[in-house]
Amino acid sequence: MNSENHPKIQTESGLLKKDQLNDYTFARVNLPTSGFAIRLSEVLAFRADHAAARDAIFTPFEIQKIKDNIQPVCKDTIETSSQATSKEVYLKRPDLGKLLDEPSKTKLKECTSKQKDVAIIISNGLSAAAVNENAAQFLNHFIPQLLEGNISITPIIFASNARVALSDEIGALLETKLSIILVGERPGLSSPDSMSAYFTYAPEVGLTDESRNCISNIRIKGLPPIQASEKLFYLVNASLTKKISGVHLKDDMGLLE
Repeated sequence: MNSENHPKIQTESGLLKKDQLNDYTFARVNLPTSGFAIRLSEVLAFRADHAAARDAIFTPFEIQKIKDNIQPVCKDTIETSSQATSKEVYLKRPDLGKLLDEPSKTKLKECTSKQKDVAIIISNGLSAAAVNENAAQFLNHFIPQLLEGNISITPIIFASNARVALSDEIGALLETKLSIILVGERPGLSSPDSMSAYFTYAPEVGLTDESRNCISNIRIKGLPPIQASEKLFYLVNASLTKKISGVHLKDDMGLLE
């Protein structure tokens, strides 16, 4: 980090001092010691954060709560699931998380709201705690931006135990120009509640990561949901205008306020 480019961390020498690092990161740096060992309070805090990260993986996906919270902006929803029938299967078989089960395929094929601009998918992913906490606030700001910009959307799709690539199959079945998935990230020791937003232009089965864009660390202590929604709206507009995504789409929005 270059302190010259960040007005909040200017120092006389232009460099951060060791004891200032903790003011600018949640990472475990500059830990206090007792003799030659890390202080017991820090060891216990590490164990507590590790437990929180493990709990986030197995937290129930609160679909109804999210539905209730986004009703002011979108009442139409569809519940789907990947072929990973449980969290245990999801963790052991990532390939099954990339495929819709047959009942879900039928639902989407029969959906009457197709050929819209954007499909929005929500999945518990590796941290249901992340989407439970952040998805509604994100969408309550993001969906009105889309509608005001004359960007049409399908019903909100809830996809249990989905990997990111599942959004391509959903977008293809709904015949949308672009698919977006909000998904719980792999929990970190300081961020068990971190959500990501991935999107793909012209979604189809078989696309790989270079075709997608990602906004990560969406959470109150990271990139707040409202700011993240503004960033995604800017990128979605650019993607729809230029008809590209992934490595070909560059983020030139600049810094968020």
